[in-house]
Amino acid sequence: MIKVAFICVHNSCRSQIAEALCRHFAGDVFESYSAGTETKPQINQDAVRIMKQLYGIDMEATQYSKLLSDVPPVDVVITMGCNVQCPFLPCKHREDWGLDDPTGKNDEKFIKVIRQIERNIVSLRERLNAL
Repeated sequence: MIKVAFICVHNSCRSQIAEALCRHFAGDVFESYSAGTETKPQINQDAVRIMKQLYGIDMEATQYSKLLSDVPPVDVVITMGCNVQCPFLPCKHREDWGLDDPTGKNDEKFIKVIRQIERNIVSLRERLNAL
């Protein structure tokens, strides 16, 4: 199984969404993790609410905010688009998805980012499965 880590600074929104969607759409191919250089006391509550509405996924039941040091060695690192120096984790393959942080924005912005993460995961699965 390919180990993939989704990384951003706070590990509270985009990377958490990506971890959940990767388990949902590609759990048979990827072992997924998310992490950051800092943590927040809880996952972004708008992300939690919208992921429940769209997919029936309860991120708070299976995930929590983690530091890079909490993640085992991985094969693939996906950075979310940090707008600052993205955290580093050793890997064989690295991508930056350049996603805007929807924190503090309306549901439409969250859904746009969530749907883009879904498309990116499906594409990643297809590309890495072909290797």
